[in-house]
Amino acid sequence: VQLQASGGGLVQPGGSLRLSCAASGLRFGTMGWFRQTPGKEREFVGGIRWADNNKFYANSVKGRFTVSRDNVKYTVYLQMNSLKPEDTAIYYCAADVSSMIMSSFYSPGSWNYWGQGTLVTVSS
Repeated sequence: VQLQASGGGLVQPGGSLRLSCAASGLRFGTMGWFRQTPGKEREFVGGIRWADNNKFYANSVKGRFTVSRDNVKYTVYLQMNSLKPEDTAIYYCAADVSSMIMSSFYSPGSWNYWGQGTLVTVSS
């Protein structure tokens, strides 16, 4: 089972970046993104439920970030627009075989599979 995250980098405030998470080895019911900065807990960013394509977002990113999927490539994307310095973090892809209810999305403990992190730095 593998979750391969990519796409991080340095971007100026107001810019955009797209992260990708390619899944293999297992069919997941839910996939999503978390982020973490030093000294803070891992924070839910956005996620998607595969069965009905429902998407959920943290309030801090609503209207700026979009989660999407590619069924053929079995990949989930996080399109990040209007980036702010406070979006700087290591972003982690997460997945679970279950089709999660909304409340479960927000807790890192609900997710059983994690990819390696990819660093996003928003700075001028």
